[in-house]
Amino acid sequence: MIRKHFAGFAASALALAVSAQAFAGTVTTDGADIVIKTKGGLEVATTDKQFGFKIGGRLQADYSTFDEFYTVNGERADAAYFRRAFLEISGVAFTDWAYVINYDFSHNAGSSEDGYFDEASIAYNGFKPLSIKVGRFDPEFGLEKATSSKWVTAQERNAAYDLVDWTNSHQNGMGIQALGTAGDSLYGSVSLSAKDQNDVDGESVKQFNVRGVFAPMHEAGNVLHLGVNYAQRDLSDTAFDGRIRSRLGMRGVSTSGGNDAGTNGNRLLLGGANNLPAGSYDDDSAWGLEAAWAMGPFSIQGEYIKRDLEADDDAFEDIKAKGYYAQVAYTLTGEARGYKLGKFDAIKPENKQTGAWEVFYRYDNISVEDDTVGIDGSKDVEGKVHNLGVNWYVNEAVKLSGAYVKAKVDNQENANGDDSGDGFVVRAQYVF
Repeated sequence: MIRKHFAGFAASALALAVSAQAFAGTVTTDGADIVIKTKGGLEVATTDKQFGFKIGGRLQADYSTFDEFYTVNGERADAAYFRRAFLEISGVAFTDWAYVINYDFSHNAGSSEDGYFDEASIAYNGFKPLSIKVGRFDPEFGLEKATSSKWVTAQERNAAYDLVDWTNSHQNGMGIQALGTAGDSLYGSVSLSAKDQNDVDGESVKQFNVRGVFAPMHEAGNVLHLGVNYAQRDLSDTAFDGRIRSRLGMRGVSTSGGNDAGTNGNRLLLGGANNLPAGSYDDDSAWGLEAAWAMGPFSIQGEYIKRDLEADDDAFEDIKAKGYYAQVAYTLTGEARGYKLGKFDAIKPENKQTGAWEVFYRYDNISVEDDTVGIDGSKDVEGKVHNLGVNWYVNEAVKLSGAYVKAKVDNQENANGDDSGDGFVVRAQYVF
């Protein structure tokens, strides 16, 4: 199926190129003049900015190797896979309307047979600075999630997000979101989503998200960022997979469609259970705090997340989870991380010959209180992850990354009795 998509796309591109050669000459329009840009993808727009579109994408190729707790038997395994392979199309029509269509061909977050729509949305921007968006998109929850996967510092986002994976994932559902700014320092968003999970009557699970950011310092190399998040969903009369699991920063143990460690890949089970029956749980809520500070080439950031899953049946107990991370990064070549209100952006190399070099360290800590999980039922299952890595921004399109990951688990182990593991992951990224 994907071969057919790529073949069709290649044929169309070839036909366009041939046509351009055969009919080269003056291009005219019946309206405003057109501006064409080819740096960072293909962008075409009218000079009056009423209409325009852009075609871009990202390709992330990963290789990882890992052992001990990361595998069932403790022996070393590896994985080579496309983490993301996005084709991205966005545009503006009649000045105030905008659209985004992003499709991921990698299978990594879809299935072994299909890719998935990362986003397919329409926005109305006529109420500036307020924007209204509808369609399929990820609800907002957290600073690292708001930052594009192209420009997050480590290859994988922090493990604390594994505790609340539903908060910032569209799960093939649809939603509506209002987002905007107030002055130069305040940003906020609120959304309501209908997920692809249904209750016993066939009604979809509804989810509410809200995020607020205050950034009195909001320029690249001069950032002070504070944020708060809240998300809630109603699981009444809904059967669902209630497992709280984490890859502990090593995607290769299970890639949801890409090449991975297979049956020998081991993910940490912190709490919950699969196939929970309808009526077992009711309210599922999470809140989070985020903070960041950047001065020149140095930046520090962190987030704290807490989740409460309330039981609706005496046969089940409430589940409580909490997690946090702290990260420091420094650009050896002096460039500052880009920043747009509410999120970090790319590092743009000043020297086109040597590029920009960044080193970073991140510590993740996650734990879940669930007496039915763990070696000792009276204790929480806890995971701790150290991430030490380097990023080379070769130019504005190419980024090469490598990271060493060390994990330690309390009150849980693999079949071999291991409660710690380490691994190494490298990535080659191209953005257009």
